[in-house]
Amino acid sequence: MNKLKMAIIGLGVMGRNMMHRLLPQYDEKIELVAICDSDESSLYREIAEAAARPQLYTDYRQLLDEVPLDLVYIAVPPSLHYDVARNAFEKGIHVFCEKPLANSLSEARSLVELAEKANRLHAVHFSFPLEPAVQKLQGLLEEQAIGSIQRMELFLEFPQWPRAWQQNPWISSRHQGGYLLEVGIHWIQMIQQMFGPITHVKSEIEFPPDANQSESRAKAVLRLHNEIEIHLSGTDRREGEERVSLVVYGDEGILALENWDNLYRSSRETELQPVPVDGEDSMLPILKQIIQILNGEPGKIYDFYDGYNAQVVLEALRNPGEGFTDVRAQLLGDQSAEVIL
Repeated sequence: MNKLKMAIIGLGVMGRNMMHRLLPQYDEKIELVAICDSDESSLYREIAEAAARPQLYTDYRQLLDEVPLDLVYIAVPPSLHYDVARNAFEKGIHVFCEKPLANSLSEARSLVELAEKANRLHAVHFSFPLEPAVQKLQGLLEEQAIGSIQRMELFLEFPQWPRAWQQNPWISSRHQGGYLLEVGIHWIQMIQQMFGPITHVKSEIEFPPDANQSESRAKAVLRLHNEIEIHLSGTDRREGEERVSLVVYGDEGILALENWDNLYRSSRETELQPVPVDGEDSMLPILKQIIQILNGEPGKIYDFYDGYNAQVVLEALRNPGEGFTDVRAQLLGDQSAEVIL
């Protein structure tokens, strides 16, 4: 079997993680043939630490013109996603893109259309629904372990933004950064996969005096198709450690997914207690699923349609209107088959 030929465009946190941690796990099936970053010194620094010896580029257009590829991983800032993906599709290359899909809803919709026209694999790096703790949460909900869902709370609360480990020139910008975009998009997409479409959004956003800076406080209600509401609390001024969590209230108990992967459960008679999570049969990483699909095997990915539908809710959240914004007309496809009650 010939190895798949892959390029990484963008060597920030996610690009480096792909290059040094994920790809080496699959070196028998996929070959890193090129990397690209606008910072030339970053290219040489990363290549010095890698076992692979890919070609180096500072211009992704030149890379896509010159290097035969099966797959490109797009890990540049969101404002560049559209142009890189468009160029890749035009050359018949499969695309694996970081979230959010694009930097605007119009760009995201165009990327869906380009992906369909190209007839290539199109995947967004959404892995959260396949995390073992989320899979366990889904299983408990399917068993109606807490009865009928009444409401939910979503917490996106940080002592500071950006966090100490993710400093870069754009992640705190109002244009393409902020915790709603960077972190909230994961939870929005997971909620859409697990509970069905979010159809109405009402939000209040506070920004710092500096017009270039991303949100400082967010308060919102996300209403599901079945009228169940998710109350969102966001801040970059939380006292103590960050809290990124979803709490699901049922008529017979509570399930809480705390800080991504810690699951708790209570009943009418008991307080919240940890729920053991078995991760041995995990479907992650998403790269493994992509490799399987490109080799003609079954696999599970979240495509540009999923990316677009998450962005519909994200944009409504970040751009408050009067009262609730009805986003049903903008959503693509029918997600109701994946609803859990």
